[in-house]
Amino acid sequence: MRSAAALALCLGLLATACASSGAAPGSPPTPDAPAPEPRPAPPVSPSAPAAGVALGGLPGWAQEDHAAALGAYAAGCRPVTDVCAEARALIAAGADGPRARDFLESRFVAVEAVTVDGGPGRLTAYFAPEYAGRRLPDAEFSAPVLPAPQGWRRGDVGPARADIESLPAPQALAWMRAEDLFFMQIQGSGYLTFEDGTRARAAYAADNGRTFVGIAGPMAERGLLPRDGTSGEAIRAWLAARRGPEAAGVMALNPRYIYFRLDADDGGHPAGAAGVPLTPRRSIAVDPAHWTYGEAVWIEADAGNLVGARSGYSGLVMALDTGSAIRGPVRADFYMGRGAAAGDEAGTVRHPLRMWRLVARP
Repeated sequence: MRSAAALALCLGLLATACASSGAAPGSPPTPDAPAPEPRPAPPVSPSAPAAGVALGGLPGWAQEDHAAALGAYAAGCRPVTDVCAEARALIAAGADGPRARDFLESRFVAVEAVTVDGGPGRLTAYFAPEYAGRRLPDAEFSAPVLPAPQGWRRGDVGPARADIESLPAPQALAWMRAEDLFFMQIQGSGYLTFEDGTRARAAYAADNGRTFVGIAGPMAERGLLPRDGTSGEAIRAWLAARRGPEAAGVMALNPRYIYFRLDADDGGHPAGAAGVPLTPRRSIAVDPAHWTYGEAVWIEADAGNLVGARSGYSGLVMALDTGSAIRGPVRADFYMGRGAAAGDEAGTVRHPLRMWRLVARP
């Protein structure tokens, strides 16, 4: 995705991913993070040495929902090794929590990932936004959702946002409010609900090859918003209140532009860069330079006294997505799900993070 997705950085990479009712999400991302771009899965790296801690020694392991953890592993494990196949068979047979825990503890050890300086990493979160769309433009829904340019190849550099938006859009796939489209481009994907109730997924298809530039900082510098008031929600409200040339001029400060394709909405969740549908609260976006898609990961992110944080997060998750803001060995973007509630929570996640790679025992 994400994947979108990936989204400089969000208050939470509301993903993004890094991509929930036809209305705009309740707590949109801060537009200071680039949209997630799907990447081909890297070659499977050699197995890490089976040295580390027993899973029972992981912080929060005893409180884990082990059946749900095994289900997440079975759904996302890649490649399909003997351990992966056995996990899937157990899930098909209806394994309960104790059986799932026994399986995981007997088949894996946990090897902690470390940062260069040995300090904590960072956890953010993203979600799949949902927006209203229209088949035909009107005064409110005036921003076209554009398909990939003909013959586009990854790495091509095309016109900047302002130039693209100045051209006619005879091939528009749909029409959106300009600020909604801008935020969907930050996420990299989203879902549209049309006036007749039909729904579609807007999936990342291409980009113009331009470098992402966040607009929160420039808006504060210009006095358009207070420096302590550049949340995604505040920015969206400002853009909506000035829809037209004034808002377009501010959005044009970010020259990057994302093109989409429309897919059927099956009511599920978007696929990440690994090509596997994301499971809410069980999937993360990672840096593919340090992780392989389909790996099982244990995360521990204590909220501590973080202002605005709702909770800490720990559990078994699957590395299934990536994003251009997700860099480093201890950096993850947590997929919260679809819709306004998921987006609202995702905006509160900016936690110190520890990560362990679950390595199959020989």
